[in-house]
Amino acid sequence: MTPFPFRLRALLGGTALLLATLPAAAETIFTPSGDGFTGQVRAAAARQGSPILAGSEAVISGQQMIPGQQVTLMRGATVLNPDGPITVDAEGKFSLSVAIDAEARTGLQPVVLIAENPAAATVIDLKISPEVPLAGAEKFSVTSEKVTRGLYQVAYSPRADAVFVTSAVGRPPVRESALTRIDAGTLKITAQATPPEAPALSNTPSNAPPGAAAPAQDGRPPLFAAYGVAVDDAAGTVWVTNTRQNTLAVYRQDDLALLKQFAPGAVNHARDVVVDSANHRAYASATRTGNIEVFDTRSLEQLAPIVIASGKRGEDFSAMALDIDPAGGHIVTVSMSTNEAALVDLKSGAQKVIDLPGARGASGVAFDPAEGLIFVVSQQSDNLLIVEAESGKVLHDVETGAQPLNVAFEPVGRLVYVANRGAGTITVLDTAGRIVANLDAGNLPNQLRADGKGAVWAVNKARGEDDPDGDRVWKITPVSN
Repeated sequence: MTPFPFRLRALLGGTALLLATLPAAAETIFTPSGDGFTGQVRAAAARQGSPILAGSEAVISGQQMIPGQQVTLMRGATVLNPDGPITVDAEGKFSLSVAIDAEARTGLQPVVLIAENPAAATVIDLKISPEVPLAGAEKFSVTSEKVTRGLYQVAYSPRADAVFVTSAVGRPPVRESALTRIDAGTLKITAQATPPEAPALSNTPSNAPPGAAAPAQDGRPPLFAAYGVAVDDAAGTVWVTNTRQNTLAVYRQDDLALLKQFAPGAVNHARDVVVDSANHRAYASATRTGNIEVFDTRSLEQLAPIVIASGKRGEDFSAMALDIDPAGGHIVTVSMSTNEAALVDLKSGAQKVIDLPGARGASGVAFDPAEGLIFVVSQQSDNLLIVEAESGKVLHDVETGAQPLNVAFEPVGRLVYVANRGAGTITVLDTAGRIVANLDAGNLPNQLRADGKGAVWAVNKARGEDDPDGDRVWKITPVSN
């Protein structure tokens, strides 16, 4: 069936359209039903890899549905396929093109899917993202250099005057990964290490013995792939999270020799790691749990975790990004599952869990100890929240672009940097929520960190192997007036 474009508007009407989709000869609206809705339906931009914007085109598609099933899609009381139900094809799939008008509001727009033969229903979110124009490039010096495939995170070491980046390619079992050291002045690679071979994951053959190595492919074994990264300049080490194996590892800065590979299971779906060198502690977020796992950076032993409980009844906190204030003795994290932030006093153990109204899919967090501000970015609501830590009050709510994934606070210039993964931009704001600049960051900016000297380092990912603007390390520095 040829997709039928339709104008999606803020004010919707047209109940008659719904009635027109019902079978004319039907004697009852209560037709045979199935065991609930079992298919997978999503809304995406017609241009692959792009966000859905006002004035653009979206595609609503389904799979794993029942061949021959009849589908009607609605936004409010308006039918999006007014020529009649869409028939699911023999492969259990359907597709509908939807034109998003220029007046469409940003945010998660609920679309109702009603199926017949058999009857079922579900609601999906069609996310319309804000389009923030590029601006302010003249205010910043931006340099970048190609590194290696699959970049994830970056950390700067004042001791070595170097940046360390992690990379991993593909889904598990990952067979291409690296920890790379880059000269901060030239942006050239000075050392690179491949993580060790990893034991089998749960999706390896069922007859493999526990802890056995997964089978090699094309001569390449699966690896303890590197994702999160932090530096400990007091010890001269680099801490790396191995998300796929639920653990982390420690390398030496100077030659990237592996000092310790922690066993799988040490940190559930390990995401971020941060280090308090003065107090000899490393902290890693155990995503999908409320745990921040704690390690002694001298003995390289795991200690008792910090456990954060959600303030919402019946829900579980899921620790994502981390930021640390070593001088003040605080660590801050954010929960994607409950849209909350947590500020932990590392000396007393006291915790403050803060609800984040306006956040959906919270993932990135940064902290300004001077003003007591928490900065949170959320992938589903496409915004930055600036929150007063003491009161928990949201002071500013700013749209920054599609899918903001991570955020960094730069204390010298007192600026906030947001990596908008879907938009391909880095938005720079002041602490009052005013946009100072919106910079082109190639494709898929993934993560960024301040170096404490006025600059911010970032990495982005590539759209395919031949993307000249992807898999780069970026240095962003304000231009002095």
